[in-house]
Amino acid sequence: MPHHEPPLPIPALKIIPTEHYTSKFLSTAARHRTPSPIWGLFSVEDQPGMISMLAGKPNPATFPFEHITLGMRTPDRGALTTLTLSDGELESALQYGSTSGVPELVRWVAEMMRSVHVRGEGEGWRVSIGAGSQDLLYKALHALVDPGDTILVEGPTYPTVVPILDAIGCGYAVVDVDGEGISTEDLARVLEDWDTNKPFPRVLYTVPYGSNPAGMTATYSRRVEVLRLARKHDLLILEDDPYYFLYYGEPPRPPSYFSLEKMLGGEVGRVLRFDSFSKVLSAGFRLGWLTGPDALLASIERHSAVSVVQPNSLAQLIVLRLLKEWGLPGFIAHTARAADFYRARRDVLHAYLVKHLRGLAEWEPPTASMFFWLKLKLKVKVQVEGDSTAFIRDKAIARGVLLLPGATAFPDGRTTARVRLSFSLLSDEEMEEAVRRIAVAL
Repeated sequence: MPHHEPPLPIPALKIIPTEHYTSKFLSTAARHRTPSPIWGLFSVEDQPGMISMLAGKPNPATFPFEHITLGMRTPDRGALTTLTLSDGELESALQYGSTSGVPELVRWVAEMMRSVHVRGEGEGWRVSIGAGSQDLLYKALHALVDPGDTILVEGPTYPTVVPILDAIGCGYAVVDVDGEGISTEDLARVLEDWDTNKPFPRVLYTVPYGSNPAGMTATYSRRVEVLRLARKHDLLILEDDPYYFLYYGEPPRPPSYFSLEKMLGGEVGRVLRFDSFSKVLSAGFRLGWLTGPDALLASIERHSAVSVVQPNSLAQLIVLRLLKEWGLPGFIAHTARAADFYRARRDVLHAYLVKHLRGLAEWEPPTASMFFWLKLKLKVKVQVEGDSTAFIRDKAIARGVLLLPGATAFPDGRTTARVRLSFSLLSDEEMEEAVRRIAVAL
């Protein structure tokens, strides 16, 4: 995965001290959250000679499952092979486990992060497995944002993050984006003109690859400027990147923020990164991983220990066996095939958009993910842009086509003519018919 190369010389790395995270970034709830009294002692069970009467783990002799065998394809989608969990693996998979994930899977993912993002040991980061990247994001936001705070978000932003933040009771500073990513000019203006009567933002949330819903991928130069502004203003970057492995834009691909902070040298530990197995292995497994400073991961794990307790052990063991069977080259080859698949689906939908919606809508083809972000040319009398929510409610649904209103991606409540179209599941025929129905509704 080739990246851009930074200019030389590169300053020495400087790890942000733990105390800065706890004093500056953690929310009041996170600072008050204490470890589970039971789960905090689990590591002692592994000491040689220890007889544990600690936890209420069910005896596996009472479990009805004897074996699990799965069929799977090789990374090139060629041969069909079988994967069987051994007795020891199955016993482990059906039992309580570590809040941070099955240790061997954590090590595998950490090694992948070192290889893919060119990060090393001793640089102030580790990996934690969670019950999907969205659950990790939910807990991270609760660990970093207090009621009354303001968080920096892209406009448009991932629609599901809006109700999470609304429930926290925080405010938004919406930063403009374009085809190259976050507008650093607008971000700098927001930060430098900040009203001193309000708490200064501590967190910037971004989806840099295949931004959901906009589909754009932030360029290298924009990422560099965003990271520099984050360092200047002491911000944490929440890098939500479920589409990292589904990039199908032109090479070289831009580096992640997690990679970039080392590439540029100087301070590291300003990025909390979210990845997902959902888009490339299985959404139903509900597995993702978090990479970042230990002080932040530990706070999020304390939340998990008293909520979901742990990520699904059985799903983790299945994924681990698959990854060990494939190896890192096999996993990368599989994700490349997945990206090629979605590139082909994008191209099909783009052709139908040109055929049926030319002159009726505006769009740019995405460079990652599964979505087009259309601006409809609605017939309006008052609004400059028109209201896609009303269009979907009153016209599109009546024509038998369902779209996501663009207003869901703007937490400031603005009216917009934008809509999000997903192309991941539809056949060619369904795509064309859906676009034709949109055209008729317009």
